[in-house]
Amino acid sequence: MDAAAFAQEFRQLIEAYRERCLWFCPGDCCPTDREARLRILDAIERYGDREAFRQTRRLRRWLLQNSSAPSAGS
Repeated sequence: MDAAAFAQEFRQLIEAYRERCLWFCPGDCCPTDREARLRILDAIERYGDREAFRQTRRLRRWLLQNSSAPSAGS
């Protein structure tokens, strides 16, 4: 998965679980920074169903691997 595919899947996940898990977020909420994305994934994982749990785990794994990769070389 590349960054564009991640962003698309992340937006789709937000839309799918907005009413159930993200009712406290503004309607146009789609964070772009790592920490905010992790908070959104946490909320969807916590309040979503089994499929939400599976999707958030996969997206979180990608986000954490790719956000730490540049710092590993320094």
